[in-house]
Amino acid sequence: MTKLFVASLILTLSGAVYAAEPTAQQNKMKTCNADAAGKKGDERKAFMKECLSAKPAAEAPKLTQQDKMKKCNADATGKKGDERKAFMKECLSNK
Repeated sequence: MTKLFVASLILTLSGAVYAAEPTAQQNKMKTCNADAAGKKGDERKAFMKECLSAKPAAEAPKLTQQDKMKKCNADATGKKGDERKAFMKECLSNK
């Protein structure tokens, strides 16, 4: 009986976690649906088809730690002491 209870508890919790995070497709559907407000019939159908088939914009490539260090170092030109230290800490911790 306890094994059944534990198994059902695990399934319930894993389902809740899975359901809490919408997928990229669900987010896209939500956005397209909001943008299609006011459109009806064939116009809405064509808009939704175009919107949902559109490729997402390419993300900016992430900087390597070395590239980030070079950029922050260049931006810190003219700063000295504690001011430079604080700037570098902030700059390098940004994602």
